[in-house]
Amino acid sequence: MLAGLTLLAASQPKSDSVKQLYVKSYDYEQMGKYDEAIKVLTPLYKKYANGYTLNLRFGWLFFREKKYKNSLMYYQKASIISPYAINPRLGIIHVYLLTEAYKKAESAAQELLKIDYYNYYANLYMIKALIAEKKFNAALQMVHKMLAVYPASVPFLEQLARIYKATGNSYLQKVYEDILILDPNNVMVRSMQKVK
Repeated sequence: MLAGLTLLAASQPKSDSVKQLYVKSYDYEQMGKYDEAIKVLTPLYKKYANGYTLNLRFGWLFFREKKYKNSLMYYQKASIISPYAINPRLGIIHVYLLTEAYKKAESAAQELLKIDYYNYYANLYMIKALIAEKKFNAALQMVHKMLAVYPASVPFLEQLARIYKATGNSYLQKVYEDILILDPNNVMVRSMQKVK
């Protein structure tokens, strides 16, 4: 029993130090010091390079730092470590959208939707990629699919407004009104209404 307690005591500082490094990383992130949040965790990466959580965390921090190439690398590694995990795949799609790699975003979203057909963000990102590629019919079908499940979702209604505006649909004003009922100060609608 004494040996067991000694082993437990010996292993405790290690897990505490891991926890402390994560806490410091989160604190730096809260302050917007993403570079520091990454540096704090770097010693852990030398020991746990194949850790899912650590790769996911690095993917997120590099994303916040707008170092998208690095972010993509860590998100991809996390998705290889845990092939059915949703978060790194969403991170990958988001990076592709922000770097205007719309075809890659569409492809990555399609793969994720095979795992989770109604995933909120995968569908939203897929619609954004399709709109950017001017594939309005496909985007419209996805918007209708998601509005059937989330009828009061402002982000999906916003995508519907974008599609209607791009295609000259006469129901655009009705969609604007629906959005403003749910979100009276909606910035997207206000800016779209100014540009007529």
